[in-house]
Amino acid sequence: MAFHGSHGRLGGKVDRAAVRLVENNGAGLRELLPATIVQRAVDAEEVRFRDSLFTPLVTLWLFLAQVLSHDGSCREAVARLLAFLSARGAVAQPDADLANPQTGPYCKARKRLPERLVSRLARETGQQLHDRYPSGMLLGGRKVKVVDGTHCSMPDTPENQKQWPQAGTQKPGLGFPLVRLVAVMSLHCAAVLDLAMGPYKGKRTGEPALLRTLLQSLESGDVLLADRYFASFWMIASLLAIGVDSLFRQHQLRKIDFRSGRRLGGDDHVIVMKKPAQRPDWMSKAAYARMPEELTVREVRIQVVQKGFRVRTLVLVTTLLDVQLYNKQELARAFRLRWHVELDLRAIKQTMKMSILRCKTPAMVRKEIWMHLLAYNLIRTLMAQAAELAGVDPREVSFAGTVQTVNAFAPMLELADPVDAPKLLEILLRIIARHRVGNRPNRYEPRAVKRRAKPIALLMIPRQEAKRRLAKSGAAKC
Repeated sequence: MAFHGSHGRLGGKVDRAAVRLVENNGAGLRELLPATIVQRAVDAEEVRFRDSLFTPLVTLWLFLAQVLSHDGSCREAVARLLAFLSARGAVAQPDADLANPQTGPYCKARKRLPERLVSRLARETGQQLHDRYPSGMLLGGRKVKVVDGTHCSMPDTPENQKQWPQAGTQKPGLGFPLVRLVAVMSLHCAAVLDLAMGPYKGKRTGEPALLRTLLQSLESGDVLLADRYFASFWMIASLLAIGVDSLFRQHQLRKIDFRSGRRLGGDDHVIVMKKPAQRPDWMSKAAYARMPEELTVREVRIQVVQKGFRVRTLVLVTTLLDVQLYNKQELARAFRLRWHVELDLRAIKQTMKMSILRCKTPAMVRKEIWMHLLAYNLIRTLMAQAAELAGVDPREVSFAGTVQTVNAFAPMLELADPVDAPKLLEILLRIIARHRVGNRPNRYEPRAVKRRAKPIALLMIPRQEAKRRLAKSGAAKC
């Protein structure tokens, strides 16, 4: 089978046998993202690509391998595809062009890949994992979801700056565009169920505003955990309207008096929250009129006795009013587990390197974020399968260890005969299950790093200005 290049590019005339080979074998990623799932989403979104090697399936698999890779470059992704085709005999003797392949056709294929297709796959894989492992023993077996926000930076291009401006504390030309992210996640299996993106600054761009766009990802009967930033009358009322209970840390500006209300126990009472008289700017008059005049909620004060913890006392506000079903200790335990979402977002940003994005246009930035979330949910699915095989909780398995193991197994899966894939997958799962998170109850560490960064001067003026000064004087004062 011959694979033809044209002017050093992968596009042009492509042997369809090579395409079938990649799609049938999956380039080692078929176990992570089966072709049937992708094809169903492709058909639902009516995605059509021109006849070339980079079909939607091939492009998705390469993009997936790219975000899982430590290098993360387009060059490595294309080289990986060529290595696979060469090992399978789909490429003739390499010429000079194939020895140094261009990434243009693959990058164009990524641009043609619809954002809605990637986001659909990310949401579906997260929901499938959540449906399979919906809850543990917490709060009587209720489905518990957690929400939190974070942000990512990206290349400083005019397009990105227009869509997601840099922070107002940075001077023009010195900062980087920032996108704010708010994610709804499953507490038990850590799957990302939905995500909202917005600018880091400006009106109606805060985390509560983004959460309001994600309420459709919540289901009646859910319990939502969140920090005090979300603990408003409007949010609690909006959640109750769709049958969702909430457990938040009480906002620091709200007056708390445990001598009032109906006492349930020590530092535990039921109070009535009145609807604010002033309508928020973002809320329509009709929506304001539909809001209840008052809400009955429960406040619980928790004393934190663990050494090294920053918070000594916190007050929780919840719509879980039944003290028999949800006692004070159970609420405290549930809210403490909210910290998992901080660790899950850190895993996506640090282990998968989403903290600093690579793409230079807003459309590609959004696809890059959704592809990271798709890869994250697929890794979490493998972790859940491995945990089930070993008879442990999914959160006992190491996320970083799983990513490392998947990347180590990928070349073997690419070269293995398809009939051997099930056996290799079982071995992969058993190895993943052995990578456990250490049991370190009440662990605390200083919020500081020991290793010093290299003493490199900071750029304090726009780069173009620094280059002009350098060209003029031979030394630029940054």
